[in-house]
Amino acid sequence: MSSRGVDPSIRPESAADRLTRNWNELLQELRVAQTGVQILTAFLLTLPFTSRFGELTDTQKNVFLAVLSCSVAATALLIAPVALHRALFRRGQRPWLVGAAHVCAAIGLGALVLTVSGAMWLVFDVVAGRTAAWWAIGGSLVVFTGLWVVLPAVNRLRH
Repeated sequence: MSSRGVDPSIRPESAADRLTRNWNELLQELRVAQTGVQILTAFLLTLPFTSRFGELTDTQKNVFLAVLSCSVAATALLIAPVALHRALFRRGQRPWLVGAAHVCAAIGLGALVLTVSGAMWLVFDVVAGRTAAWWAIGGSLVVFTGLWVVLPAVNRLRH
């Protein structure tokens, strides 16, 4: 590895090749996130139709609605690159598409963090009480921030 973190054994690539590689890598990453967020959203959409949903407090129902909204937003954002690709297919928009898809993926992952952390709060609040719920959401946010923000930032600083 060179001091800039680039492997010198890798052949140089053209701008078009780099865009294609970036697009393919992004699609591979999105496949992982899309499946999980779609399953989570589907599950959340069924909860109001369960018998115990009526027992939730107003606060818990409001948190549920916020979690559901974040989950739907994450679903839309993480699937958006596919829809954008279909709309712009063979129109020479690959540079814009890769950039827009990157932004959608980053914001979609942020919405996913809020969804999962909010769901943690809701489950802990129902099962173990409000104090445990705040610890659960705090722990969840610390784990996501550590793995998704701090770890890559440390790597960028080192390389």
